[in-house]
Amino acid sequence: MRHLVVVGFLASVLMIASVSGNYDYAEVIEKSLLFYEAQRTGYLPPDNRIPWRGDSFVTDVGDDGEDLTGGYFSSEGFAKFQFPAASTMTFLAWGMYDSKEGYEKSGQWENALACLRWGMDYLIKTHPSPNVLYVQVGNGTENWGFWGRPEEWTGSNPRSTLKATRDFPASEVAAEQAAAMSAAAMVFRDNGDREYANTLLTHAVQLYTFATRFRGHYNESFPEVAQFYNSWSGFADEFLWSAAWLFRATGKPFYRAQYNQWWTEFGLSWRPSQASWDLKLAQAQVLLARIDGSPQYVNAARTFCDWAANEAPKTPLGLFYAGDWGTNRYAANVVYVCLQAARIGINAESYLEFADSQIGYMLGDTGRSFVVGFGNNPPVNPRHSASSCPDRPAPCDWNNYDTDEPNHQTLFGALVGGPDRNDQYNDRRTEAQMNRVSLDYNSGFQSSVAELCALYCD
Repeated sequence: MRHLVVVGFLASVLMIASVSGNYDYAEVIEKSLLFYEAQRTGYLPPDNRIPWRGDSFVTDVGDDGEDLTGGYFSSEGFAKFQFPAASTMTFLAWGMYDSKEGYEKSGQWENALACLRWGMDYLIKTHPSPNVLYVQVGNGTENWGFWGRPEEWTGSNPRSTLKATRDFPASEVAAEQAAAMSAAAMVFRDNGDREYANTLLTHAVQLYTFATRFRGHYNESFPEVAQFYNSWSGFADEFLWSAAWLFRATGKPFYRAQYNQWWTEFGLSWRPSQASWDLKLAQAQVLLARIDGSPQYVNAARTFCDWAANEAPKTPLGLFYAGDWGTNRYAANVVYVCLQAARIGINAESYLEFADSQIGYMLGDTGRSFVVGFGNNPPVNPRHSASSCPDRPAPCDWNNYDTDEPNHQTLFGALVGGPDRNDQYNDRRTEAQMNRVSLDYNSGFQSSVAELCALYCD
């Protein structure tokens, strides 16, 4: 049966190959990884490839003196918001595990491993004991009040933190981080680093237990997160998602029983309308269709992707539309979810055509690219503090934000938020909805391009 599914999938690929692969997917992957390197914080490695970045926030510490340096800036500013960052790492690890061939064909596998390890090393630091998880470093309001280079931060030092405990639970974040570490463990184990993989799995198991035993919404424990990364969907989807990843990573029947329990207890058979850093239901449904194969999961995956490809709201030029904030991000996430459904033989031809149309839109089908430094007429004013700054020693402040001049540094590979529902787009830093960049914007996008490269790159 598995052989027939693969043959059918490859036949579908060949049927649409003549209209796919119109872009240099290898270059897109290379540049997307450069974007992540531009978002690094802490002590940068000797092989840092971003000349306009240096060491930053090397005094980030926890309440008990834990080293919280490193990781990635979440978006245009310098706070480290754990929920979207953990979701980013899960999506990246998913793409690296299931679309590894795309990274290998592009010659970017080692850079991808470095990208994932940089994120995982930080996630390990944020979990210093079984029932403690740092879910934020940096004050969100203070973060948005500074425009300049991270190396020249003038705010609080050391920065404030938010720490989840049994008394202040953060089930969404803990469960998502368990998923990220489980997925990453599979990547590193498959690459021969069993010791690191086992370390990640130990943390994943502890975080899953913490999330499910001490239940609580993280935005209720920490109301200050609501204006930045509020979890409106609750933790049910993260419970399902993390249990699925833990089962895939460990093979233990306990986690199969767990995801079946959450599916029933929380009524998770409904069709979502997006796939995001907050709502993981579509991702979990498709993952379970792949690793479990039971009819309820396969039907849910098919229902979602049929809707996404054929019925979901689209812009006049055809981009999947789930909201003006990060339109491209929502579309890219859905693309990878449905490429995974195609991989197991669910309406493969339809979903591949859908994927080609969506990624093609982002890379230039409508006359412009939405990826900085790639393709025709790419964005030159991404809403990104560090890249807006000229070379040192020239000053950088809010004057650099307000100007209409292009960013002084090219933020290669960053996927900007994208157009509104009418395909209108303004390449201005002040257009936050359209020109924002973020860790999570690139994660589903990079994974989707890796899958397309696996299919179409030479």
